[in-house]
Amino acid sequence: MKHFKKWISWLIPLFVIANVIVFIITMYVNDCPNNSVSCIARIFGRFSFQPFHENPLLGPSLLTLRSMGALDVDKVVNKHQGWRLITCMWLHGGVFHILANMFGILLIGIRLEQDFGFVLIGLLYLISGFGGSLLSALFIQKSLISVGASSALFGLLGGMLSELITNWSIYDKRLGALLTLVSIIVINLAVGIFPHVDNFAHIGGFLSGFLLGFVFLIRPQFGWIKQRYATSSYSPALVKSKFKIYQCISWFLALILLIVGFTVGLVALLNGVDANDHCSWCHYLSCIPTSKWSCNPKNISCLTGQIGNQLNVTCSSNGKSILYYMQNPTSSKISELCYQICS
Repeated sequence: MKHFKKWISWLIPLFVIANVIVFIITMYVNDCPNNSVSCIARIFGRFSFQPFHENPLLGPSLLTLRSMGALDVDKVVNKHQGWRLITCMWLHGGVFHILANMFGILLIGIRLEQDFGFVLIGLLYLISGFGGSLLSALFIQKSLISVGASSALFGLLGGMLSELITNWSIYDKRLGALLTLVSIIVINLAVGIFPHVDNFAHIGGFLSGFLLGFVFLIRPQFGWIKQRYATSSYSPALVKSKFKIYQCISWFLALILLIVGFTVGLVALLNGVDANDHCSWCHYLSCIPTSKWSCNPKNISCLTGQIGNQLNVTCSSNGKSILYYMQNPTSSKISELCYQICS
């Protein structure tokens, strides 16, 4: 549609740069050589990665992510750290994690920002990320944490889908585009059934973005545009309203659902509601157990004793005990030793 303004995309690339900078800062804070027994790629110094058995994504420790603002339900509910619902979407578990998310955000976000501008797409990105964090906090177990911009990425996908639906009349080859987009969304959501993937953040981000698309990304119908840019000889009998009835109805319903959904979700979360208690099957949306993996996280705990430079670590589950020689070990290092002994 040549009459629609084309914007220069700068906000989405800026978001990507911000995510990369935050990841670099996270790795600096992690400082694996001084806080862990073993590290990957020690040549990078304090930017080296945690061992694979602790973090297969090539990234920091869970303790570092938690201290940097990862989504921790217990801290949000009991320690009033609601800001974690926002900060978690700027953190990533590792190199593989951030590369996958940033590639998708650039691929989808730049196109949307060029078509609709930085204000609408910036709001779509941030609100979708918050929506994903909110749904995740209602369902994930309190012993787990969640990080990543994938909720915002799925929000962009949801917005692209609803934009195609609400602006159906102005597109050519729309059925093929719809089938392609739905296939991409289904495949990406299906990946979330594997363990260690927070699919509730994906679903929450997608639903938020899908509803926001009806509100933010509505276009005038083709007939109104044709009339507006027609010559003076254009017949006034063909005048059409700017938006179709179904566009107005979907705009209103989406806005109501967004307001109600976010309000109910926030009230439930701040009151400590565990959504799993009200939906016995919903946990299968995030992980389906098989003979190859379990969806229940292992509760790992150890008993420690320090005498001089001798640290004795005993796994509570299997009774295995190992003596290490180190002074003033950090909690991160003790947690890693415990994980190694109990695994």
